[in-house]
Amino acid sequence: MSIAIADEVKAALDNSSPVVALETTIVSHGMPWPTNMETALAVEDEIRDVGATPAAIAVLDGVIRVGLDRASLERLAQSDETLKLSRADLAHGVISGKPGATTVAATMIVAGRAGIRVFATGGIGGVHRGAEASFDISADITELAKTDVIVVAAGAKALLDLPKTLEMLETFGVPVVGYGTETFPAFWSRDSGLEAPIRLDSPEEIAAFARTRRDLALDGGVLVANPVPPEHEIPATEMADHIEAAHRDSMAAGVTGKAVTPFLLDAILKRTDGRSLATNVALVKNNARLAADIAIALASELDQAS
Repeated sequence: MSIAIADEVKAALDNSSPVVALETTIVSHGMPWPTNMETALAVEDEIRDVGATPAAIAVLDGVIRVGLDRASLERLAQSDETLKLSRADLAHGVISGKPGATTVAATMIVAGRAGIRVFATGGIGGVHRGAEASFDISADITELAKTDVIVVAAGAKALLDLPKTLEMLETFGVPVVGYGTETFPAFWSRDSGLEAPIRLDSPEEIAAFARTRRDLALDGGVLVANPVPPEHEIPATEMADHIEAAHRDSMAAGVTGKAVTPFLLDAILKRTDGRSLATNVALVKNNARLAADIAIALASELDQAS
């Protein structure tokens, strides 16, 4: 895979310094302008403030890019032509000539190829409601089973069927780590009512866990479920009503495939009078800080081993 790595990111990787990968569908499809651009820059600042290097990933002008400048982020944030790229269509995004934003799955692929071991996002995709009829299941799950990258997220998007999502992650052998919690977070809410299979309480523990998995030659990544800070939480009981209403709207509108999640996020944004967006911004920044801490712990392990 031909990848163009920005100088700042390449220097960090060459020096075995901590790097955190970032997806770009949050910028292109997950948030409205100008919040998407403001959040993208703020997330990078959070990572740098902790002591790591951010590496946003996208496809621009037929090239997979790792590390984006402000102009590139702004292009993704404002373009109406930006493709949403996962494993199945990453190659098509390269040959299309159109700008392409990477999902969790595509970001993991590129980060793994580039040698980046930690990735921060908002929430992973999973099993959609009604999947027993639609078979709508995100490629994020199968990518986590294949690609050795630590993904820090506020659980899975609460729009999904969370019990089935956890079951599929278990079936594919993906470790789900609750960070400082024994319950699985639900994106906007700290507690989904479901158990987190593993609890770890520090970045160092997570780094040791990931190293041990490598020592055991276990394939795939690790999902670190990091609850949204309590002051920014919207309780799950309140969100449930908004989510149900948004799903009814999407079914009435006949929305399918990749358009479902952006439609639902927009519907919930309107129903919560913008509160869901503020929570989304807060949890992404929180995940970026934890991912940077984990990347630093991994780099420290390498220093001690050398």
